[in-house]
Parts: sequence; structure tokens; C-alpha cells
Amino acid sequence: MDTAPFGTTGHHSTRVIFGAAALGAMRQEKADQILDLLLEYGVNHIDTAASYGDAELRIGPWMRRYREQFFLATKTGERSYAGARDSVQRSLERLRVDRVDLIQLHNLVDEQEWETALGAGGALEALVEARSQGLVRFIGVTGHGTHVAAMHRRSLERFPFDSVLLPYNFTMMQTPEYASDFETLLALCQAHGVAVQTIKSVARRRWQADDPQRRFSWYEPLKEPAAIHRAVRFVLSRPGLFLSSSSDATILRHILEAANESVAAPSPAELKSDVGQFAIQPLFVRGVSDSI
Repeated sequence: MDTAPFGTTGHHSTRVIFGAAALGAMRQEKADQILDLLLEYGVNHIDTAASYGDAELRIGPWMRRYREQFFLATKTGERSYAGARDSVQRSLERLRVDRVDLIQLHNLVDEQEWETALGAGGALEALVEARSQGLVRFIGVTGHGTHVAAMHRRSLERFPFDSVLLPYNFTMMQTPEYASDFETLLALCQAHGVAVQTIKSVARRRWQADDPQRRFSWYEPLKEPAAIHRAVRFVLSRPGLFLSSSSDATILRHILEAANESVAAPSPAELKSDVGQFAIQPLFVRGVSDSI
């Protein structure tokens, strides 16, 4: 699988990053099968979070054998110094490692939480301290919703984060406000060597109340292989973007196969056809559905 520099960290990450939210409710036996798939396709970057159920616990046993093969990232949703300090320590214990490569402030979009986390006595101070202690190597920030790109710009003005993570797919980019904010953020990140991770690449829509399907994610992903491939290629056709895989592990192989294709980006006509055929909708609409 193609790799690219992950910002200025010195690591060349695979363009698809494994989103370990998929492991949150799995038994260890099933999680181990996912690891085999990552090894098969050469994925070298895992992204998890303290809040992803048992995901960190499922990853821990792998690290005994494969720690050097993966750039390992996790997240904390804590906003205070003490909370984030304890969260980092707990993640290290659950992951069975002495150090993670990247720790991220999770979903930092709310104004009050932003002020707390980045202010005096906030979570960022704990992450900087953890970095000085050698417990983490790099620090990032993540978020959802339509305001996230603008908030990430503010975060980068406050602190030199090593990475950002936010939604990016065809339907989200049809919203002019979001597209403008995303492009401004991307230009800023490229100018300063900040890695840009994208999420929700294969999202179809929010679950419908009467949908009987078994749910492995808070949103409904695309399931048709060709549509998944086009959605993945839409993201990866832009140099420098990384794609975090879906929390629905049943479509992981389709995502990895699409990332290995050396084909041109899908045309706007193809993507618009998918929107109509599969009733794809933006997950986030300003003033309507701006949270998960």
C-alpha cells in the first residue's frame, strides 16, 4: 500500500490508517483476525481512542509482537490536566506499551471545552508533559461536525499540533461553507507540515429509525463494493490526505483493496450518481445535525 510522510513526524504512514473503533465491541479472537488483515495489506498505522470501548485492550496483545511495525495513535477526551494525565497512563497500560507515537485531543470542537483544554491547567499541558517524559512522541487534535475545520485552524494558532483529523467525503464537500473551511485548513497544514487525517470517507447517511440492519457504527456506511472503492479513491486521489478506515470492520477489506488500486479518481458524475443511487447524505448539517 502507498505510504506518505505523516506530517513532519518522520514516519511514512500508509495512506489508509486503521480506525480501531472497529474493535470496540469485539472478542480478542476476532480482533486478531483484523490484525492479520492489516498485515496482509501492509497497513502500518493504527488509530484508537480511550473511549472506543475495549479497542485499546484488543490492541494490547498485538503490541508484544508487532510494536515496531505500527505507528500507534490514541486519543483522550479529557479536558483537564489531571484527567488527561490519568487518561494517558491508562491508555499506555491498556495498550501494553511504554510510549505511543501520537496522542490526540479527541473531538475538540465545543468552544468551552476548547478553552478549558488549551488553557491553564488544561489537557494540553498534560500531553506536553507526557511528551517531555517520553510517554508520547507527537500531539494532535481531532473533531467532528461542520465547525471542526475552523476550530482546528484556531487550535493550530494556539499550539503547533502535529496532526489534525476531521470528516472528508464527497457529500460533505458539496457544502460550500464546509468545503471552504476544509481547503483553508488543508493549505495551512500543508504549509506547516501538519498531517491531515480524514474520517467518514465511506459514510452513507445517519441510520434511519426503521432500518433493521445490524449496526457496527453510529452511522450507516456504504456496503456496495464499487461505491466504497469510488469513495475511497475520492479521498486518496488528493496527495497528502490520510484515510481512517470505518468502524464497521465488515467493509475493511473493500477499503484496503480500493487503496491498493492504481486507478484515476472517480469523476464528479460517478460520485453524483452514487449519491442518487444509494441515497447518500451528509452526516453533519450546520444547525441541524452537527454532533455524533
